[in-house]
Amino acid sequence: METEKPQDGDNSKEQGQEDSYDPLLRKEIFIPMDTNNPLTSQSLVERDNVSSATFTRDKVFKAVSQGDAAQLQGLLHYLQANDKKLTGPDFIDETNGKTALLKALLNLKNGKNDTIEVLLDIAEKTQDLKELINASYTDPCYKGQTALHVAIERRSLELVKLLVQKGADVQAKANGTFFQNNGKLGFYFGELPLSLAACTNQPDIVSFLMENPDRRADLTDKDSQGNTVLHVLIIVADDSNETTEMISKIYDDILVKHNKIEKNSQIHLEDIENNQGLTPLKLAAKLGKIGLFRHMLNREFMDEETRPLSRKFTECVYGPVHSSLYDISSIDTSESNSVLEIIVYGNNIPNRPEMIKLEPLRSLLQDKWERFAAKQFLLNFLFYLIYLSIFTTVAFYRKEGQPPFPVENHPSDYLRCVGELISVFGAVRFFYKAITIFHKNPPKLQLLFTDGVSEILFFLQAALLLCCTLLYFCGCKEYVSLLVLSLALAWINVLYYTRGSKQLGMYHVMMQRMVLGDLFHFLFVYCVLLFGFSAAVVTLMDNSPTVHDDAHPRGRSSFVETVLCEKPSYNDIGFTTLELFKFTIGMGDLEFTDQVQYKEVFHILLICYIILTYILMLNMLIALMGNTVERISEQSETIWNLQRAFTILDMEKTLLLKLSNKIQCKVSKTVRSRPGQGRNHEFVRVSEINWKKWRSDLGFKLEEETENETTGSETNNRESETSWSIGGFFQRIRSRRGRQQQNTVV
Repeated sequence: METEKPQDGDNSKEQGQEDSYDPLLRKEIFIPMDTNNPLTSQSLVERDNVSSATFTRDKVFKAVSQGDAAQLQGLLHYLQANDKKLTGPDFIDETNGKTALLKALLNLKNGKNDTIEVLLDIAEKTQDLKELINASYTDPCYKGQTALHVAIERRSLELVKLLVQKGADVQAKANGTFFQNNGKLGFYFGELPLSLAACTNQPDIVSFLMENPDRRADLTDKDSQGNTVLHVLIIVADDSNETTEMISKIYDDILVKHNKIEKNSQIHLEDIENNQGLTPLKLAAKLGKIGLFRHMLNREFMDEETRPLSRKFTECVYGPVHSSLYDISSIDTSESNSVLEIIVYGNNIPNRPEMIKLEPLRSLLQDKWERFAAKQFLLNFLFYLIYLSIFTTVAFYRKEGQPPFPVENHPSDYLRCVGELISVFGAVRFFYKAITIFHKNPPKLQLLFTDGVSEILFFLQAALLLCCTLLYFCGCKEYVSLLVLSLALAWINVLYYTRGSKQLGMYHVMMQRMVLGDLFHFLFVYCVLLFGFSAAVVTLMDNSPTVHDDAHPRGRSSFVETVLCEKPSYNDIGFTTLELFKFTIGMGDLEFTDQVQYKEVFHILLICYIILTYILMLNMLIALMGNTVERISEQSETIWNLQRAFTILDMEKTLLLKLSNKIQCKVSKTVRSRPGQGRNHEFVRVSEINWKKWRSDLGFKLEEETENETTGSETNNRESETSWSIGGFFQRIRSRRGRQQQNTVV
């Protein structure tokens, strides 16, 4: 049967307006979606004869777009008489696969369209109901989008219930390019209907899809990127308070409802990984979503049934003092690709320094520092000072002449040779360590403000010394220049060990910020002015030869050969540049010579140079540095914490097991609890003071299994599974009263 064409241009225009998604990726400009137009007298005549009329796709689409069910009278008889269905090619838009049901859902008025139920009734009588409901777009842009997706996007709970009751697939995936997380124009919601309802803040639809008796949504199902509904909520969240509160509430509701529905299930939603191997918590850390990340770390349910879903357990409260246990599963470095490693080693993660300060990350890092990192860092510092002393001595007492030098049979020469070998082997170690760090975290200019330049300086120090060694064995005297540069960097790298002290570390951070910021900008502008004025001064010089009156000796000295010393002049641009630079710092001595062609111009150049550099730029630099110190004083502590965390994790990886047992200054105990879900948990205890929150009850009861993992010493005699209580807790407090440890891993 031939398909009728639209009778006028407005019909095609309306068809383009009806799909709210179409205007987003097309080049044409569309006006907002059209409303129902009143029927003309001609339409009334056509309505009387509709039972005998031929139904085409355009006629059906026009009826559903106007929401006029009367225009569909006789459609069922027409379909049955001609053995056709609404999902047949005669009633589907061949360009994108849109059906009459999809078009009707895209043209709701006040959340309703009377033609929807008519279409569903017709499809049911033609045994085409499920095919119609689950028919999806076929074009690459909106591929996979079904009627259920559109009903959720239109925020109609009534239509969602109707479609699900009629057999809609609650696991249908809209995987077109518009719905992908590819940074282009579109909306990524995880492809699944449940994810779409969650991302658009429709808790009533989320609850229905999870609890409906017809078919419940599978929360473990993943989209094409391996993301579950929890992952998708992390991705769409931002750091605004409103969005964080909204996403956090839906996130918690999904966890609670799943725990209520699947009580005996061994599946933990927050343990499911996506294609990148990231759980929802790790994904929040990877994306730097600090608001939602903080909520997840501090999530605490007080209800007995949902308490196992908590990551924070209030152990005891006395006045403003709170003692809490934080779940550190997937956070500590005992697990591969932990949250700590993701944040510390992350390159482009926003809010990295701020996330390190959150509990329990702060207490966990502090515990690592106190147990082993502080002493190991001190040992590393002492070893480096010894290495630096040897390197300096070898460089100072180097031999003069043509290298390489043979080893003489003398004790001092043997010592010199050993010192050179130690210096070279140390450079090899620094070079290998820097390459390892660069492989994991490639250096980037924008990250130098937070990660610092210490690793780059260690790399340059090692590279210069290794190149110096190569030149030495090639017999080049120029090896000395690389040697002294490497020695200077080696002493500068002593500042790396200021990370062990808070005050010195913050001071070092501020130095780096000022060098990379204010000083770098100052030097750029200053070099332009310095070279420009130097070139101008050199150009003014008279290059004609100068006759010296004392070139010929007088008197008895007429037979003595006289050697004239040629003094550098302003004819040399290098000499001029150096003299102008010395004058800028107050050490220059400008001489007005007779070689200047135009002294007035020369004076003007000098005055302008003095005003721009000595008076203006130097004072601006001082003011900018003072402003920088005030502005980044608080940021310096945060950045120092991040740099120290990097050092702690780096030392933890290189820490030998036997050595760690010897240098640990505190005993770390681990409590593995079983809060009713058949898996072990590890906690870090944090004592906090909150003057705005007063409670006097015990937060929870926890079954524990205490085990001394670090020293193997005997623990208190108790059963492996006991219940936490107020009395038992205060007994442990009294037993540890002599210890001044506030944040301890248990």
